[in-house]
Amino acid sequence: MKKKIRFFIGRIKAGRLGEMWRQTLWIYQYARNYWLTMVFYTLLGMVGTAVALLTSLVSKDLVDIITGHQTGEIVKTFSIMIGLNVGTTFLNQISEYASTYLSLKVDSEIKADIFSKILVTDWESLTTYHTGDLLTRWGSDASAISNGILNFVPNAIIYIFRFVSAFAMVIYYDPSFAIFAFLGMPVSLLLSKTLLNRMVNNNKRSAAMGAKMSGFNQETFSNIQTIKAFDLIRLYIARLKQLQKEYITMRLDFQKMSMGTSLLLSTVALLVSYASYGWGIYRVFTDAISYGTMTMFLSLSGTLTGTLHNLTSLVPTIIALTTSAGRLMDIIEMPREDYSQNDAVDAFFKAHKEDGISLHVQDLAYAYSNGTQVFEGASLEVHPHEVVALVGPSGEGKTTMIRLILSLMRAQNGRATLSGGRQTADSSANGESIPLTPSTRKLFSYVPQGNTMFSGTIAENMRNVKPDATDEEIIDALKLSCAWDFVDKLADGIHSGIKERGGGFSEGQAQRLSIARALLRHSPILLLDEATSALDVATERKVLRNIMADEYPRTCIVTTHRPSVLGICRRVYAIRDKKCVILNQAEIDELVKGF
Repeated sequence: MKKKIRFFIGRIKAGRLGEMWRQTLWIYQYARNYWLTMVFYTLLGMVGTAVALLTSLVSKDLVDIITGHQTGEIVKTFSIMIGLNVGTTFLNQISEYASTYLSLKVDSEIKADIFSKILVTDWESLTTYHTGDLLTRWGSDASAISNGILNFVPNAIIYIFRFVSAFAMVIYYDPSFAIFAFLGMPVSLLLSKTLLNRMVNNNKRSAAMGAKMSGFNQETFSNIQTIKAFDLIRLYIARLKQLQKEYITMRLDFQKMSMGTSLLLSTVALLVSYASYGWGIYRVFTDAISYGTMTMFLSLSGTLTGTLHNLTSLVPTIIALTTSAGRLMDIIEMPREDYSQNDAVDAFFKAHKEDGISLHVQDLAYAYSNGTQVFEGASLEVHPHEVVALVGPSGEGKTTMIRLILSLMRAQNGRATLSGGRQTADSSANGESIPLTPSTRKLFSYVPQGNTMFSGTIAENMRNVKPDATDEEIIDALKLSCAWDFVDKLADGIHSGIKERGGGFSEGQAQRLSIARALLRHSPILLLDEATSALDVATERKVLRNIMADEYPRTCIVTTHRPSVLGICRRVYAIRDKKCVILNQAEIDELVKGF
């Protein structure tokens, strides 16, 4: 027998109920932070229930006074009833306001927490999800969690309290009416059990469809220029209509199931209500109860039936809640980036602020999750006041190397470290050095491919990386990147607006603004990933010479497939056979000649 019980429990833990239990425990981690809020909301609901039941009692007395079954002051009783109704209305308004306030507060706090956790989630793992899917999970699913935390447990307690208190009143005045409170329960329980799997699947389908729609919309509006340029407008309208058709079909399927469920529950509720009416009329005719008592019973019967229905409706609520929790757990439970070395990095930077920092990559090996080997035994080193180039055909691993240096990706083998001054790789191994981790990103300034400016003003974009930067510091950085040439001509100068994705500026201008932002940060290491690809050769050379001439002990790596700037670089590494090979002057000349 014990073996069978353990087997049954094991099946539950391994199955859907076990999955829902794990998701519920995850939700509890947030819910326990808001227990005072839930207690307050629950007490409001219980007070409202008590007032409603008291109103039923006063209503009973009022009917009995009118029909002569009871003596009393009709004016006083009527006044009490009016006062209770006014009080109920006032209490409902307070409860609704408090619920809205607390819901917004909890929603904001949970979203902020999940937002911060997503930002420190391992970048490589995070890229497996579409941006639209991430937005849906952070927006809709996080809101479902916050609403569930505030409503599910308090409502469950309120409904149970309402049912028990109403049932106690029925038992007190006429136990024979109690049977009607349970007539609909078997149907409700049977229906809940039958529909459990369908509800889970429907919620997952709905969430997946929502993410698909969000992703399509986000990607379409982000690439509207490309859609126009390729005359893809009709294609994307057709795709939207197809998605809408799928969404409508899915929603109608859900609605059919909901209609069937509601129809069955409503039929049961009507049968219970009419049975209560019939029994109440019979009891009045036999003088077993008064008209007022019958009125109260009919009211309580509706309360009991409605409360049972509300308790049953919590089943799809918890299913939707745990589904949202599962989708968020997929993201939150991904590997986190390790920032435990922040203090050590700060101390290291302080010690080497004047002499600069060298970068060493030794025997690095990296392969994508699909098994494609990008690097195997790759090595390079860069020192302060050096500009080193990393060249190679597109797709050979230049950007991957930058991401490895930034610890956005993790190498499977090899060693990547930072050392003070101009130490070589061998000497840094025996002296002071720190490994590359997410904590070391604060020592880097990064200018990636493409347009990376945010909407706002030029000054706001600059101050994203250095909030206390003065206007003069911003202008100096713009001069170094050759961006001041066009910014100075703008009517509002550095306070001129930038549209989304750098709109309002050419690609070359946006690149120079991005470089200025990176220089303003005054990080000891600068990474330029094809960051000058939209500049003409003369401007490209001038920008790099300005960087080299700057007195700040900056270490700079430039990835490029254009050999026009190789002549001013201290060393040139080419990616060959999954390694970084130093090119001699003859090879560099041949590369420039063949471009």
